[in-house]
Amino acid sequence: MSERAAVHCVVYGRVQGVGFRFFVVDEAEHLGLVGWVRNRPDGRSVELWAEGPRAALERLVERVRVGPPGAWVERADCTWVDPTGQYDEFVIRR
Repeated sequence: MSERAAVHCVVYGRVQGVGFRFFVVDEAEHLGLVGWVRNRPDGRSVELWAEGPRAALERLVERVRVGPPGAWVERADCTWVDPTGQYDEFVIRR
């Protein structure tokens, strides 16, 4: 079985108003991950928490460092953390 893990990321750049959160949800669901994504109040960053198999999380991190068409990712600060096991889907938080 794949090692379960979690990752917390804050992604900076032109990542609000360009479909970035929907992109993250699509990627996470495709990879079988659970957690959440939300815009941060600074207007220039998005935060996410994802849990699942380590290999799938590594792929998600690769994808958010690129983002969808129309986005521009300046940087993604990601930290590996212990999974909480409290999520059963991947959602957009308001």
